[in-house]
Amino acid sequence: MNDDQARADAGQAVQQLPPVRQISVVELKALMLSEATYELVDVRTELERSIAAIEGFRLLDQTYHDDLMERDPETPLIFQCHHGIRSQHAAEYFRSQGFRNLSNVQGGIDAWSQRVDPSVPRY
Repeated sequence: MNDDQARADAGQAVQQLPPVRQISVVELKALMLSEATYELVDVRTELERSIAAIEGFRLLDQTYHDDLMERDPETPLIFQCHHGIRSQHAAEYFRSQGFRNLSNVQGGIDAWSQRVDPSVPRY
């Protein structure tokens, strides 16, 4: 198989994966109150996390990335950032790696602060 064919096959495999789901902060809160099992992935910087954080989310550093890559591709991963853009990119990256159960928090931690928990500082 040549390089072009390999790239085409990889592209088709990603296209067949389910898209990244968009979830609201209200849906996230309900999920967090449920008995569901999932990983909460924060793609912001350490500085941003020092300003505001949602309990249960873990910063995506190299160690956590490597740990997640060892997981079953069906593991539910929920990504969040400040407004939902970086987290969408991170979720798409994990999708390209074969993960199938991915969600992005719409509006990120800023929406969480406005609609769920006003004690979380906005920045």
